[in-house]
Amino acid sequence: MKLRLFFLLGILLFSLSNTYGEEFKGAPFPSLISSLKLSPPLSFCDERVPIEIQEIRERLEKEFLLSLWDRPQVILWLKRSKRYLPYMEKMLKEAELPDDLKYIAIAESALRPHVSSKKGAKGFWQFMTDTGRRYALTVNEHIDERRNLFASTQAAIGYFKDLHKKLGSWTLAAAAYNMGEQGVEAEILEQGTDYYYHLYLPIETQRFVFRILSVKLIFSNPERYGFYLSEDDYYPPLVFDRIHLNGAQDIPIRIIAQAAKTHFKVIKDLNPEIRGHYLTEGSHTILIPKGSAKGFSSRFEDLFKRWVETKKERVYLVKKGDNLSLIADRFNVPLAALIIWNKLDLKAHIYPGDQLIIYRQELQPAETEEEVPREGKESL
Repeated sequence: MKLRLFFLLGILLFSLSNTYGEEFKGAPFPSLISSLKLSPPLSFCDERVPIEIQEIRERLEKEFLLSLWDRPQVILWLKRSKRYLPYMEKMLKEAELPDDLKYIAIAESALRPHVSSKKGAKGFWQFMTDTGRRYALTVNEHIDERRNLFASTQAAIGYFKDLHKKLGSWTLAAAAYNMGEQGVEAEILEQGTDYYYHLYLPIETQRFVFRILSVKLIFSNPERYGFYLSEDDYYPPLVFDRIHLNGAQDIPIRIIAQAAKTHFKVIKDLNPEIRGHYLTEGSHTILIPKGSAKGFSSRFEDLFKRWVETKKERVYLVKKGDNLSLIADRFNVPLAALIIWNKLDLKAHIYPGDQLIIYRQELQPAETEEEVPREGKESL
Protein backbone atom coordinates (compact mmCIF):
# COMPACT_ATOMS: atom_id res chain seq x y z
CA MET A 1 0.00 0.00 0.00
CA LYS A 2 2.79 2.39 0.92
CA LEU A 3 4.66 1.58 -2.28
CA ARG A 4 1.53 2.33 -4.30
CA LEU A 5 1.10 5.69 -2.55
CA PHE A 6 4.73 6.63 -3.21
CA PHE A 7 4.32 5.61 -6.84
CA LEU A 8 1.20 7.75 -7.29
CA LEU A 9 2.86 10.68 -5.52
CA GLY A 10 5.86 10.36 -7.83
CA ILE A 11 3.64 10.44 -10.90
CA LEU A 12 1.86 13.53 -9.57
CA LEU A 13 5.11 15.38 -8.82
CA PHE A 14 6.57 14.46 -12.19
CA SER A 15 3.48 15.66 -14.04
CA LEU A 16 3.56 18.96 -12.16
CA SER A 17 7.24 19.43 -13.01
CA ASN A 18 6.71 18.82 -16.71
CA THR A 19 5.33 22.26 -17.50
CA TYR A 20 5.83 25.77 -16.30
CA GLY A 21 4.25 29.06 -17.26
CA GLU A 22 0.94 30.83 -17.07
CA GLU A 23 -1.06 27.66 -17.80
CA PHE A 24 -0.38 23.99 -17.13
CA LYS A 25 -2.73 22.80 -19.85
CA GLY A 26 -1.31 22.47 -23.33
CA ALA A 27 2.31 23.47 -22.64
CA PRO A 28 4.51 21.14 -24.74
CA PHE A 29 7.22 19.22 -22.98
CA PRO A 30 9.77 17.57 -25.28
CA SER A 31 10.98 14.09 -24.49
CA LEU A 32 14.40 13.80 -22.93
CA ILE A 33 15.57 11.66 -25.85
CA SER A 34 14.60 14.33 -28.38
CA SER A 35 16.36 16.96 -26.26
CA LEU A 36 19.62 15.06 -26.72
CA LYS A 37 19.57 15.41 -30.49
CA LEU A 38 22.32 18.02 -30.48
CA SER A 39 23.85 19.06 -33.76
CA PRO A 40 27.29 20.58 -34.19
CA PRO A 41 28.69 23.12 -34.10
CA LEU A 42 28.79 23.56 -30.33
CA SER A 43 31.34 25.84 -28.75
CA PHE A 44 32.47 27.35 -25.47
CA CYS A 45 33.96 30.84 -25.77
CA ASP A 46 34.31 30.17 -29.54
CA GLU A 47 36.34 27.04 -28.83
CA ARG A 48 34.84 24.05 -30.62
CA VAL A 49 33.43 21.16 -28.56
CA PRO A 50 34.14 17.82 -30.36
CA ILE A 51 30.74 16.21 -29.77
CA GLU A 52 31.29 13.92 -32.74
CA ILE A 53 33.58 11.92 -30.45
CA GLN A 54 31.39 9.37 -28.69
CA GLU A 55 33.04 9.74 -25.26
CA ILE A 56 32.67 13.52 -25.37
CA ARG A 57 29.02 13.27 -26.39
CA GLU A 58 28.33 10.84 -23.54
CA ARG A 59 29.83 13.21 -20.98
CA LEU A 60 27.81 16.11 -22.35
CA GLU A 61 24.59 14.09 -22.48
CA LYS A 62 24.98 13.02 -18.86
CA GLU A 63 25.29 16.59 -17.57
CA PHE A 64 22.62 17.87 -19.92
CA LEU A 65 20.13 15.21 -18.79
CA LEU A 66 20.84 15.95 -15.13
CA SER A 67 20.22 19.64 -15.76
CA LEU A 68 17.02 19.06 -17.73
CA TRP A 69 15.70 16.66 -15.11
CA ASP A 70 16.12 19.26 -12.36
CA ARG A 71 13.46 21.48 -13.89
CA PRO A 72 12.72 23.56 -10.76
CA GLN A 73 16.39 24.50 -10.59
CA VAL A 74 16.48 25.48 -14.27
CA ILE A 75 13.37 27.60 -13.83
CA LEU A 76 15.09 29.44 -10.97
CA TRP A 77 18.19 29.96 -13.14
CA LEU A 78 16.04 31.54 -15.81
CA LYS A 79 13.95 33.62 -13.42
CA ARG A 80 17.06 35.05 -11.71
CA SER A 81 18.88 35.67 -14.97
CA LYS A 82 17.33 39.05 -15.75
CA ARG A 83 18.16 40.27 -12.27
CA TYR A 84 21.90 39.64 -12.48
CA LEU A 85 23.12 38.59 -15.93
CA PRO A 86 22.80 42.03 -17.61
CA TYR A 87 25.43 43.41 -15.23
CA MET A 88 27.74 40.42 -15.75
CA GLU A 89 27.32 40.64 -19.52
CA LYS A 90 28.12 44.36 -19.51
CA MET A 91 31.25 43.91 -17.39
CA LEU A 92 32.50 40.99 -19.49
CA LYS A 93 31.94 42.97 -22.68
CA GLU A 94 33.78 46.01 -21.32
CA ALA A 95 36.67 43.73 -20.35
CA GLU A 96 36.63 42.21 -23.89
CA LEU A 97 36.06 38.72 -22.51
CA PRO A 98 33.78 36.04 -24.01
CA ASP A 99 30.13 36.28 -23.07
CA ASP A 100 30.01 32.53 -22.41
CA LEU A 101 31.94 33.02 -19.18
CA LYS A 102 28.72 34.21 -17.54
CA TYR A 103 27.44 30.64 -17.59
CA ILE A 104 30.19 29.71 -15.12
CA ALA A 105 28.45 31.83 -12.46
CA ILE A 106 25.18 29.97 -13.07
CA ALA A 107 26.89 26.57 -12.91
CA GLU A 108 28.79 27.57 -9.78
CA SER A 109 26.18 29.36 -7.68
CA ALA A 110 22.82 29.30 -9.50
CA LEU A 111 23.10 33.12 -9.15
CA ARG A 112 22.75 33.01 -5.36
CA PRO A 113 24.98 35.47 -3.45
CA HIS A 114 25.03 33.58 -0.15
CA VAL A 115 25.63 30.04 -1.39
CA SER A 116 28.65 28.24 0.11
CA SER A 117 30.47 25.07 -0.87
CA LYS A 118 31.72 22.41 1.50
CA LYS A 119 35.26 23.62 0.81
CA GLY A 120 34.43 27.21 1.77
CA ALA A 121 33.91 28.84 -1.63
CA LYS A 122 31.24 31.55 -1.49
CA GLY A 123 29.23 33.94 -3.56
CA PHE A 124 28.18 34.37 -7.18
CA TRP A 125 31.50 33.12 -8.56
CA GLN A 126 32.36 30.74 -5.69
CA PHE A 127 35.70 32.25 -4.74
CA MET A 128 37.80 30.65 -2.05
CA THR A 129 38.99 33.14 0.56
CA ASP A 130 42.64 33.29 -0.56
CA THR A 131 41.80 33.55 -4.26
CA GLY A 132 39.25 36.27 -3.57
CA ARG A 133 41.77 38.30 -1.61
CA ARG A 134 44.36 37.78 -4.34
CA TYR A 135 41.95 39.54 -6.70
CA ALA A 136 41.28 42.47 -4.37
CA LEU A 137 38.11 41.21 -2.66
CA THR A 138 37.64 42.18 0.97
CA VAL A 139 36.92 39.06 2.99
CA ASN A 140 36.73 39.43 6.76
CA GLU A 141 34.27 39.13 9.64
CA HIS A 142 32.51 42.35 8.63
CA ILE A 143 32.58 42.39 4.82
CA ASP A 144 32.64 39.51 2.35
CA GLU A 145 32.79 40.88 -1.18
CA ARG A 146 32.57 37.40 -2.69
CA ARG A 147 28.83 37.99 -2.19
CA ASN A 148 28.90 41.36 -3.97
CA LEU A 149 27.77 41.07 -7.59
CA PHE A 150 30.01 43.81 -8.96
CA ALA A 151 33.15 43.27 -6.88
CA SER A 152 33.11 39.50 -7.37
CA THR A 153 32.47 39.78 -11.12
CA GLN A 154 35.41 42.17 -11.44
CA ALA A 155 37.57 39.71 -9.50
CA ALA A 156 36.40 36.84 -11.74
CA ILE A 157 37.31 38.90 -14.81
CA GLY A 158 40.83 39.40 -13.48
CA TYR A 159 41.15 35.72 -12.67
CA PHE A 160 39.87 34.61 -16.09
CA LYS A 161 42.35 36.90 -17.83
CA ASP A 162 45.26 35.47 -15.86
CA LEU A 163 44.14 31.87 -16.40
CA HIS A 164 43.72 32.35 -20.14
CA LYS A 165 47.09 34.08 -20.45
CA LYS A 166 48.76 31.24 -18.57
CA LEU A 167 46.96 28.30 -20.22
CA GLY A 168 46.12 29.66 -23.67
CA SER A 169 42.57 28.24 -23.77
CA TRP A 170 39.24 29.32 -22.31
CA THR A 171 38.26 25.70 -21.82
CA LEU A 172 41.41 25.05 -19.81
CA ALA A 173 40.84 28.34 -17.98
CA ALA A 174 37.39 27.08 -16.92
CA ALA A 175 38.92 23.80 -15.74
CA ALA A 176 41.56 25.71 -13.79
CA TYR A 177 38.86 27.93 -12.31
CA ASN A 178 37.37 24.76 -10.86
CA MET A 179 40.50 22.91 -9.65
CA GLY A 180 43.21 25.58 -9.56
CA GLU A 181 45.77 26.51 -12.19
CA GLN A 182 48.65 24.61 -10.63
CA GLY A 183 46.67 21.39 -10.67
CA VAL A 184 45.83 21.79 -14.37
CA GLU A 185 49.41 22.71 -15.25
CA ALA A 186 50.70 19.65 -13.41
CA GLU A 187 48.33 17.34 -15.29
CA ILE A 188 49.25 18.91 -18.62
CA LEU A 189 52.93 18.25 -17.94
CA GLU A 190 52.36 14.70 -16.72
CA GLN A 191 49.88 13.64 -19.42
CA GLY A 192 51.61 15.37 -22.31
CA THR A 193 48.55 17.15 -23.70
CA ASP A 194 47.00 20.58 -23.23
CA TYR A 195 43.66 19.64 -24.83
CA TYR A 196 40.97 19.67 -22.13
CA TYR A 197 38.89 16.90 -23.73
CA HIS A 198 41.88 14.51 -23.68
CA LEU A 199 42.97 15.26 -20.11
CA TYR A 200 42.15 12.95 -17.23
CA LEU A 201 41.30 15.35 -14.39
CA PRO A 202 39.46 15.04 -11.06
CA ILE A 203 35.90 13.89 -11.73
CA GLU A 204 34.36 17.21 -10.67
CA THR A 205 36.60 19.08 -13.12
CA GLN A 206 35.91 16.55 -15.89
CA ARG A 207 32.22 17.34 -15.43
CA PHE A 208 32.60 21.11 -14.96
CA VAL A 209 32.86 22.31 -18.56
CA PHE A 210 29.95 20.03 -19.55
CA ARG A 211 27.82 21.51 -16.77
CA ILE A 212 28.59 24.95 -18.18
CA LEU A 213 27.74 23.79 -21.70
CA SER A 214 24.42 22.40 -20.41
CA VAL A 215 23.56 25.81 -18.98
CA LYS A 216 24.48 27.48 -22.26
CA LEU A 217 22.33 25.08 -24.29
CA ILE A 218 19.28 25.71 -22.12
CA PHE A 219 19.74 29.49 -22.06
CA SER A 220 20.29 29.60 -25.81
CA ASN A 221 16.81 28.18 -26.46
CA PRO A 222 14.77 27.50 -23.29
CA GLU A 223 11.51 26.95 -25.22
CA ARG A 224 13.05 24.05 -27.12
CA TYR A 225 13.41 22.22 -23.81
CA GLY A 226 9.96 23.05 -22.48
CA PHE A 227 10.69 26.18 -20.45
CA TYR A 228 8.08 28.76 -21.46
CA LEU A 229 8.51 31.90 -19.38
CA SER A 230 6.71 35.14 -20.09
CA GLU A 231 8.30 38.48 -19.27
CA ASP A 232 6.26 38.59 -16.06
CA ASP A 233 7.70 35.24 -14.98
CA TYR A 234 11.23 36.62 -14.69
CA TYR A 235 12.33 38.29 -11.49
CA PRO A 236 12.62 42.07 -11.94
CA PRO A 237 16.02 43.55 -12.82
CA LEU A 238 18.27 44.71 -10.02
CA VAL A 239 17.87 48.50 -9.78
CA PHE A 240 19.47 50.76 -7.20
CA ASP A 241 21.19 54.00 -6.30
CA ARG A 242 24.79 54.05 -5.07
CA ILE A 243 25.75 56.14 -2.04
CA HIS A 244 29.01 56.71 -0.22
CA LEU A 245 29.33 56.63 3.57
CA ASN A 246 32.39 57.54 5.60
CA GLY A 247 31.91 56.77 9.28
CA ALA A 248 34.20 57.43 12.21
CA GLN A 249 32.39 54.65 14.04
CA ASP A 250 30.16 51.69 13.27
CA ILE A 251 26.81 52.63 11.74
CA PRO A 252 23.66 50.60 12.47
CA ILE A 253 22.19 49.32 9.23
CA ARG A 254 18.73 50.24 10.48
CA ILE A 255 19.77 53.92 10.46
CA ILE A 256 20.87 53.58 6.83
CA ALA A 257 17.57 51.88 6.04
CA GLN A 258 15.57 54.65 7.67
CA ALA A 259 17.52 57.30 5.75
CA ALA A 260 16.82 55.38 2.53
CA LYS A 261 13.11 55.14 3.46
CA THR A 262 13.20 51.37 3.44
CA HIS A 263 13.78 48.39 5.73
CA PHE A 264 16.80 46.68 7.25
CA LYS A 265 16.23 43.59 5.08
CA VAL A 266 16.21 45.61 1.85
CA ILE A 267 19.64 47.09 2.64
CA LYS A 268 21.01 43.65 3.52
CA ASP A 269 19.57 42.11 0.35
CA LEU A 270 21.02 44.86 -1.84
CA ASN A 271 24.39 44.56 -0.08
CA PRO A 272 24.86 40.85 0.71
CA GLU A 273 28.54 41.46 1.39
CA ILE A 274 27.69 43.25 4.68
CA ARG A 275 27.83 40.80 7.55
CA GLY A 276 26.03 41.48 10.81
CA HIS A 277 23.98 44.46 11.89
CA TYR A 278 26.50 47.29 11.48
CA LEU A 279 28.50 48.93 8.73
CA THR A 280 31.97 49.17 10.19
CA GLU A 281 33.81 52.45 10.52
CA GLY A 282 35.58 53.63 7.42
CA SER A 283 34.68 54.35 3.82
CA HIS A 284 31.95 52.32 2.10
CA THR A 285 30.00 52.46 -1.14
CA ILE A 286 26.67 50.67 -0.81
CA LEU A 287 23.43 50.24 -2.71
CA ILE A 288 20.08 51.64 -1.66
CA PRO A 289 16.66 51.44 -3.40
CA LYS A 290 16.35 53.28 -6.68
CA GLY A 291 15.22 56.87 -6.17
CA SER A 292 16.15 57.10 -2.48
CA ALA A 293 19.57 58.75 -3.01
CA LYS A 294 17.91 62.15 -3.39
CA GLY A 295 18.01 63.74 0.04
CA PHE A 296 19.67 60.68 1.59
CA SER A 297 22.66 62.55 3.04
CA SER A 298 20.60 65.10 4.95
CA ARG A 299 18.19 62.44 6.21
CA PHE A 300 21.06 60.24 7.29
CA GLU A 301 22.91 63.02 9.13
CA ASP A 302 19.74 64.01 10.95
CA LEU A 303 18.80 60.44 11.87
CA PHE A 304 22.31 59.54 12.99
CA LYS A 305 22.66 62.65 15.11
CA ARG A 306 19.27 62.02 16.69
CA TRP A 307 20.21 58.39 17.33
CA VAL A 308 23.40 59.42 19.10
CA GLU A 309 21.66 62.08 21.18
CA THR A 310 18.57 60.18 22.22
CA LYS A 311 19.59 56.52 22.47
CA LYS A 312 19.49 54.96 25.91
CA GLU A 313 22.95 53.58 25.89
CA ARG A 314 24.94 52.75 28.98
CA VAL A 315 28.02 50.74 29.74
CA TYR A 316 27.51 48.01 32.30
CA LEU A 317 30.56 46.93 34.29
CA VAL A 318 30.61 43.17 34.57
CA LYS A 319 30.67 41.87 38.16
CA LYS A 320 31.94 38.63 39.64
CA GLY A 321 29.42 35.84 38.97
CA ASP A 322 27.89 37.53 35.94
CA ASN A 323 27.27 35.80 32.65
CA LEU A 324 25.53 36.99 29.51
CA SER A 325 22.26 35.20 30.25
CA LEU A 326 22.05 36.64 33.77
CA ILE A 327 22.78 40.16 32.54
CA ALA A 328 20.17 39.85 29.77
CA ASP A 329 17.57 38.68 32.29
CA ARG A 330 18.52 41.40 34.77
CA PHE A 331 17.92 44.16 32.24
CA ASN A 332 14.99 42.42 30.56
CA VAL A 333 16.59 42.36 27.11
CA PRO A 334 16.96 39.41 24.71
CA LEU A 335 20.26 37.58 25.01
CA ALA A 336 20.61 37.72 21.23
CA ALA A 337 20.27 41.52 21.35
CA LEU A 338 23.00 41.76 24.00
CA ILE A 339 25.27 39.71 21.75
CA ILE A 340 24.49 41.89 18.71
CA TRP A 341 25.06 45.17 20.55
CA ASN A 342 28.44 44.03 21.81
CA LYS A 343 29.47 42.04 18.72
CA LEU A 344 30.02 38.92 20.81
CA ASP A 345 29.84 35.22 20.18
CA LEU A 346 27.27 33.18 22.09
CA LYS A 347 30.12 31.26 23.74
CA ALA A 348 32.15 34.37 24.52
CA HIS A 349 33.62 34.63 28.02
CA ILE A 350 33.18 37.80 30.03
CA TYR A 351 35.19 38.82 33.08
CA PRO A 352 34.73 41.23 35.99
CA GLY A 353 35.53 44.74 34.82
CA ASP A 354 34.52 44.14 31.20
CA GLN A 355 32.19 46.76 29.74
CA LEU A 356 28.98 45.79 27.98
CA ILE A 357 26.71 48.11 26.02
CA ILE A 358 23.06 47.74 27.01
CA TYR A 359 20.11 49.51 25.40
CA ARG A 360 16.77 49.55 27.19
CA GLN A 361 13.77 51.75 27.84
CA GLU A 362 14.29 52.31 31.55
CA LEU A 363 17.14 51.89 33.99
CA GLN A 364 16.52 49.65 36.96
CA PRO A 365 17.39 51.58 40.14
CA ALA A 366 19.19 48.61 41.66
CA GLU A 367 21.61 48.54 38.77
CA THR A 368 22.31 52.22 38.08
CA GLU A 369 25.38 52.29 40.26
CA GLU A 370 26.97 49.73 37.97
CA GLU A 371 26.59 51.91 34.86
CA VAL A 372 28.97 54.55 33.69
CA PRO A 373 28.71 56.90 30.70
CA ARG A 374 30.71 55.87 27.65
CA GLU A 375 33.94 57.73 27.29
CA GLY A 376 34.68 59.84 24.25
CA LYS A 377 32.46 61.77 21.88
CA GLU A 378 30.41 59.79 19.42
CA SER A 379 30.51 61.20 15.92
CA LEU A 380 30.04 60.16 12.33
